[in-house]
Amino acid sequence: MSDSLSAYKTLEARFRRLGVLAEVGGLLGWDSAVMMPKGSGGQRGEVYAEMAALKHDLLVDPMIETLLDTAEAEVSVFNPWQAANLREMRDQWIEATAVPVDLVSALAKQANDLELLWRDARENSDFDAVAQPLADLLSLTKQQAIAIGDAKGLSPYDALMGMFSPGQTKADVDPIFDNYAEFLPNFLEDVLDYQARLPALPAYDGPLAVVQQHALSQHLLGEIGFDFNRGRLDTSEHPFCSGTLDDIRMTGRYSEDELGIMPPIHELGHAIYEMQLPKEWAFQPVGQSLGMAIHESQSLLHELQVARSPAYIRYLSGILPQYLGKQPAWEEEALARRLNNVERSYIRVEADEVTYPAHVILRYRLEQAMIAGDLAISDLPGAWSDELDRLLGIRPRNHAEGCLQDIHWFVGLMGYFPSYSLGAMLAAQIFQAAKSALPNLEQDIERGEFSRLRGWLGTQVHGKGRLLLPPELIKSVTGAPLDIEIFKSHLKARYLPA
Repeated sequence: MSDSLSAYKTLEARFRRLGVLAEVGGLLGWDSAVMMPKGSGGQRGEVYAEMAALKHDLLVDPMIETLLDTAEAEVSVFNPWQAANLREMRDQWIEATAVPVDLVSALAKQANDLELLWRDARENSDFDAVAQPLADLLSLTKQQAIAIGDAKGLSPYDALMGMFSPGQTKADVDPIFDNYAEFLPNFLEDVLDYQARLPALPAYDGPLAVVQQHALSQHLLGEIGFDFNRGRLDTSEHPFCSGTLDDIRMTGRYSEDELGIMPPIHELGHAIYEMQLPKEWAFQPVGQSLGMAIHESQSLLHELQVARSPAYIRYLSGILPQYLGKQPAWEEEALARRLNNVERSYIRVEADEVTYPAHVILRYRLEQAMIAGDLAISDLPGAWSDELDRLLGIRPRNHAEGCLQDIHWFVGLMGYFPSYSLGAMLAAQIFQAAKSALPNLEQDIERGEFSRLRGWLGTQVHGKGRLLLPPELIKSVTGAPLDIEIFKSHLKARYLPA
């Protein structure tokens, strides 16, 4: 065995340990959100800090650099998967060695502590309760962004975005978001005018039982392809999906006032992606998902392209009465209008797919300003209100409807938000490719049959892990780079029918 291949095999063993620790961290995160008693959060913060330091120590061990240098000296001995794995190892090492271990620990602990404060602050709409802790976390996040940016030759904000979606930069995202921000006002007015001319929707026949909604969600997820022998669905304040391959943890959120099946279906898209990653590369960098923009494309493909489509609504119309009783609200036309209703809304996770990108653009612009030092935390609520007014013509009535509504900034996730809307745009493009590759796909969906779509996504996207970089994967799946015009055409067809 050559020195390069021997060094690579040693690296594989070391990075497998990191992969296992990452899964442990995911399970701890699920437990914190779903099961952990409220008074246990302080000690959990110490656990997170220690876990972060342990992973960091494993990565910055001087032997890692020696092994990487030895392995990279003779790249011809590696197959494409090994070469990609080595590339990902080097990237992780660069990020880790750029950030001091005391900063890693401080970030983990401050994020945990602030999340606990944020839960009460959002419930009470009390921004003052988290303003200073958020400023402290922002300071730590900026230190991290500068360190990684210097190591990779990136701006601080580009460094943060790259942590969630490899290769994604402000130069790529700005034209796409500016295009949509210009497109939205007139299109939104046209859609609202169209909806206003339609008859009133039938009201629900009383409250929608949460227990029955949860049972319905489990049924729908099982039909689409979730294996409940390898995962579970619970509830949490903020729906999410965590875990890998054979241990997927999802959550939803329900209310008696509204049908709550879309958040679980959204998380299902994440879950199927994780379940179909290449098993032979489990716990290796190349076997992981390809960043959050691609991940969100999979969740939003299931939620927006599939579950809100006319074909799925015809299927859903027949299932809903079995769980929530027969009523006019479940008739096909009423259900389609309810699930695809467009309005100017305050809350991102409740927004429709037309206005949702505006919520992301708002956060994208504000977090850039915070990282650049152009927006003080004390001025965040006012800046939020002004930007929402510019984009959607509304202003939040309280902080819970404004800058306290999302968990992301309060756990240090700056640079994450662009992935949501880039994912929605990619979802439209990938689903268009799926329909071309799979004749009669819409008939499959109307019957509640998803095996062909699931298999195609597994082959084209999920099973490739990080073998390709995002631009390469998008082109291999769809034949072209990300094209916002495909997303806009989808919106026009769905919301302004001829």
